[in-house]
Amino acid sequence: MARIVAVKEYLEKALKDENKPWVKMFAFAEQKIGVDRLYIFVGSLVLLALYLVFGLGQQLVCNIVGFVYPAYESMKALESSKKEDDTKWLTYWVVFAIFTIVEFFSEYIVCWFPVYWLFKCIFYVWLMAPTEYNGSLILYRRIIRPKFIQYQPGLDRLLSNARDTVKTAAEALLTNKQD
Repeated sequence: MARIVAVKEYLEKALKDENKPWVKMFAFAEQKIGVDRLYIFVGSLVLLALYLVFGLGQQLVCNIVGFVYPAYESMKALESSKKEDDTKWLTYWVVFAIFTIVEFFSEYIVCWFPVYWLFKCIFYVWLMAPTEYNGSLILYRRIIRPKFIQYQPGLDRLLSNARDTVKTAAEALLTNKQD
């Protein structure tokens, strides 16, 4: 019960934080409808969840959730002088990219599950959660970084060889065209 109260207090604070882009929208809705913005937010989440299970175009909606807010925060991070926010959002995009590649190979299996888009959307929100231990930081530190460190030398050699091969082929092609 204490956990629910803590989440409620956090959401109420976040929905009134004037630095967040969505605050004006919820304040406007609260004023027009006469319902507390927390309940509007929770109702919106329920409608979004139902749409992600039963609606059309769930992939588009899910990708908008995974792209729009992170892109906005990434642009703000680029414009700020702090390094921490750059690291946070760069980590998000690395995890997002790896998940997208893994998903490509499993999409034909998982898209048969009716709640797939809902779980994917929840996963995206977990990756970008505004906490110190959000999903992208956890996955990067525990899984991606150790594997990257393990395989980086071999990948660097592979990429260097590929670059040299392309360079040699391009030079040969240009030499043959000039003759």
